[in-house]
Amino acid sequence: METLQQLMSTDLVTVDPDATVAEAAALMSINRVGSALVVDGEKLRGIFTERDIVRALAAEHDAASHAVTDWMTTEPVALSPRTSAADALQQMLESGFRHLPVVDGGRLVGIVSIRDLSGRLL
Repeated sequence: METLQQLMSTDLVTVDPDATVAEAAALMSINRVGSALVVDGEKLRGIFTERDIVRALAAEHDAASHAVTDWMTTEPVALSPRTSAADALQQMLESGFRHLPVVDGGRLVGIVSIRDLSGRLL
C-alpha cells in the first residue's frame, strides 16, 4: 500500500506569518498551488488556502493587506509520511480538506493534495 512518503510533494510553498493575503495569493498563483503553508522557521503554524482568500475578500474590503494569520487555519491536521494514502484520502473526504501537511517528528516534510491521492486511488 502506498504511503504519503511516496506521494507527497516536498516542493513546499511557504509564507511567513507576517505575509499579507496578497503576498500569499501571488505566491500561490505563481506556483500554481491551492495552498501555502505558514511557517516560522521549520515550525508549521498554519495553512492558508484558496478558500481562505475568498473568505477574506468577501469579509473585508482591504483584506489583501491583512496578515495571513488573520485568515489561515491554525494548528491544521497534519499526517505522518507513514500514513497510508487510503487513510489520508478518507481523512480528507470526511473533513472537507483539499490539502494536508505532512509532518515527521514535528518537522514539516511535505504536503499532499486530494488530487494527488484521488489520482492514485480512485
